[in-house]
Amino acid sequence: MRLDERYVPYLQMARLYHLARLNDRWFRLDEPLVSAFVERWRPETHTFHMPFGECTITLQDVAYQLGLPVDGDYVSGCLTDFHLYIEGGRPAWQWFHELLGVLPPENQVQKFAVNCTWFQETFAECPDGADEETLFADKSGNRIHIRWLPYVARLEEMGRYSWGSAALAWLYRCMCRVANRHVVKLAGPLQLLQSWIFWRFPTLRPSGYDEISWPLASRWSGYNPGISNKGPRVQMARLKIDLLQPRQRTRRHPGCTSGGLGASAYDVMALQDVPDLLCGCGVASG
Repeated sequence: MRLDERYVPYLQMARLYHLARLNDRWFRLDEPLVSAFVERWRPETHTFHMPFGECTITLQDVAYQLGLPVDGDYVSGCLTDFHLYIEGGRPAWQWFHELLGVLPPENQVQKFAVNCTWFQETFAECPDGADEETLFADKSGNRIHIRWLPYVARLEEMGRYSWGSAALAWLYRCMCRVANRHVVKLAGPLQLLQSWIFWRFPTLRPSGYDEISWPLASRWSGYNPGISNKGPRVQMARLKIDLLQPRQRTRRHPGCTSGGLGASAYDVMALQDVPDLLCGCGVASG
């Protein structure tokens, strides 16, 4: 979906412009490689168990890979009976209509989640003459829960939230669900996971993608691994991971003066506190 220039000031105000730019520079998911990594995820410690030890994605990685803010207020809300807390006590769908000017048909709604295809078809193009009172949504996954309406209604305040923490916590939660409940299909911000794999393990990254830009995930723009022979490719990815050595792991991002050798306060929070709130999992002590 082409990014209309009229969206840019609002995306910048929400501190989400870096992420929106990736719509034009995105890459395909290497499902076999990602699946092989997720197999090594341990919900007890929120880490990947690798041949040389443990490692995990931190808030620093989210900030570098996606350009999302990792400081500010936390993103929170209630999925159960959330509509009772809508501003002014108005019904949730009434507020939806006030913000967007239209309601989705019943076949595009599952409880309080709206299919993203409906958003894309309805708001794919920014209409001529659209003003500040008009709000739009872009596609992101399969459905969008309308519990996010309070955030969308106050775009000028979106920049004060730690969206990077929310993205990382959601990724942790999705990987924990796969490990704990034998979920077949993995969801979540998987492009974040894949870009992290490519940056941290150079032997697993595709060749020919040498230009570095911001955010770092845009480096893999146009990458398309194909969808054939998934079974053999999963086995090959497992073998490559089994053969990884400590020296084959990159410990820092470009321009990171810390070298990535120590865990910051943000990293510790990402590894322990944030996922526990969403996964219901404990972190192993010691």
